Amino acid sequence: MTTKKSLHVLVYGATGSQASPVVWKLLEKGHRPYVFTRHPEKASAMQAAGAVVVEGDMTDAARLREASKGMDAVALLVPFFNSDPGTTGRNAIDAAKDAGVPLLVYNTSGLTPPAKTGNPTIDIRIDLTNYLQASGIPAIILQPTVYMENWFGPYTAPYVAGQNQVAYPNPPDMRVGWIASEDVGAFVAEAIERPELAGSSFVLSGPENLTGIALADQFSLGLGRPVRYYAMPPQEFGDILGGIFGPEGGAAVASEYQKLWDNPTRPVMYADMEPVLATLPVRLTTVREWVAKHASAFSQ
Repeated sequence: MTTKKSLHVLVYGATGSQASPVVWKLLEKGHRPYVFTRHPEKASAMQAAGAVVVEGDMTDAARLREASKGMDAVALLVPFFNSDPGTTGRNAIDAAKDAGVPLLVYNTSGLTPPAKTGNPTIDIRIDLTNYLQASGIPAIILQPTVYMENWFGPYTAPYVAGQNQVAYPNPPDMRVGWIASEDVGAFVAEAIERPELAGSSFVLSGPENLTGIALADQFSLGLGRPVRYYAMPPQEFGDILGGIFGPEGGAAVASEYQKLWDNPTRPVMYADMEPVLATLPVRLTTVREWVAKHASAFSQ
């Protein structure tokens, strides 16, 4: 049975693009989100709408324990730009356990394979998932595929705007179930109302499983002009990321995408959403709808 009472929910990463939709969905549902952030000035609109701002740093275990007291649920997203996401994630889990929080909903920020890959960004998801499951906290794990918001990055948006190319380092025949961060936020809010689902894990995908060419077709429809797919070489992608995260970070990501090209067996980056939506009803955003909404980001 869906919970009807107003819930107090501690939301981590709440001022970022992935978790901020959680706050707005909780407010929409009549709940009270507690926005945990190092930068309270970024949460002023949320506070004006009824959220409670909790200033703190996820490296401060004592602060997390204090913030977790009295919460009905925790929405956990671990920002990977932190210097030590493993420690901050464990701090949040430990704090929820110590406070006796009845439910924790963990957004892994990506698919979590069964075994480690050697990629720190992916492997930390595995470590935190295992740590959470071993903690004994009632938890629901949500694994989104790939965010549509990635297209805002300097490896895609400028190419669409300047060259009418949807640039991404996926092989052109690889299918991806792109999902909007707003939809993932809606799934988190739905899961928070469903404590009886504790112990469950859901892969979250968008409503379409698109190859690169099909993705470009949807961009064309959303923007009202012809757009084609550019299968960006992984090295080019890594060089662009290197300007943001440093050469080593860019090279590491390029190496992971090169594996996609070298392996004739494509990884499954989408899910059958029918059973998920039957349990957690959310209206999914199509690529065409999302692109049309954000058309200014892809225009000169």
